[in-house]
Amino acid sequence: MPYTNPDAGRPAAPAPFGSLADGCAAPSRQDVAAGRGGRLHWRAGLARFERPRVSRALLDLATSVLPYLALLAAIYFALGISDPLALALALPAAGFLLRTFIVFHDCAHGSFLPSKRLNEWLGRLVGLLVYEPFTAWRHSHAVHHATAGDLDRRGVGDVPTLTVAEYRASPWRRRLGYRLFRNPVVMFGIGPIYALLVEPRLVSRSARARIKRSVIGTNAVLALAVAALCWTFGWRDYLLVQMPPALLAGAAGVWLFYVQHQFEGTYWRDGEDWSYVDAALEGSSYLDLPKLLQFFTGNIGLHHVHHLSARVPNYNLQRAHDEIPIFQRVPRLSLWDGMRAASLKLWDEDLGRLVTFGEAQARPAPTPATSWQTATTSNSPIR
Repeated sequence: MPYTNPDAGRPAAPAPFGSLADGCAAPSRQDVAAGRGGRLHWRAGLARFERPRVSRALLDLATSVLPYLALLAAIYFALGISDPLALALALPAAGFLLRTFIVFHDCAHGSFLPSKRLNEWLGRLVGLLVYEPFTAWRHSHAVHHATAGDLDRRGVGDVPTLTVAEYRASPWRRRLGYRLFRNPVVMFGIGPIYALLVEPRLVSRSARARIKRSVIGTNAVLALAVAALCWTFGWRDYLLVQMPPALLAGAAGVWLFYVQHQFEGTYWRDGEDWSYVDAALEGSSYLDLPKLLQFFTGNIGLHHVHHLSARVPNYNLQRAHDEIPIFQRVPRLSLWDGMRAASLKLWDEDLGRLVTFGEAQARPAPTPATSWQTATTSNSPIR
């Protein structure tokens, strides 16, 4: 549903969006040139929701990390009774692991606790539970926030997406690889294994020194921890305790990340026409989940609020959505809408929406493709 601006014509008084390291970006020149000040002035109203609270942070930890660790212990003891019982406990453990990842995510944005240093140290510790190097993940996720919906800067921290024209102009090997990648079995089955266990272990030669240290240091600590646990409990028990919750949470996490920006009427624009504000409000979904699923996903379904201001901690997202009227007009998806979105594969620039492979094949030849840039090219604010 297209965004409408009830505040058009009012004078602008925007607050700054924050630094890129916080996963935010300043209003673009395109916002100013297009006269979008009316959209920006109310953003200052988010400031009261951006204040982290220690009491709520502690409650988040008590309802995420602690029950996850307790359930891991319960799974281990259940192995001595029944393997099916142990596997049954993996389901709630996966839910609490997903909620633990939201704590890690908020620490990366510096929004979980009032102290920057505490956010960083807690993020590093929780990162070990979710198998992620904190500094490296924070960097790539900041790029995602700064480039979401920009056709000229795809490729870092997002789900790879081709336009119809690019797909048609690609050699058969690339088309085959893309079709395999976008297959739900691969994306939500194999994808979590790669995203959770493989990709975070890799060190890019071109990465900054601090990012390399983050990956290598996390890998070393995880290797020692896994070796100690396998030596203490045995490798079979370790795998049966750790892997089912991790893979279930990983599959749910990949799906959440996918549907937050991959829905039929999402927002993609070329760099000249791209707007940070429009991308947040039109290209980030409000995934309206049942309350139990909203709890386990740490309110991240309120993604429109999060992308407009990543400084709003997860425990304030619902209040921000409820109390700021502009958020009632963002794209709203049900759980079923989110499931159906998995069939969307390509961006049709002529139609201005995501389409299935079948719809793309039935369309006449679209606008000729141009070579697209990524978020690591010279256009990027990250260098």
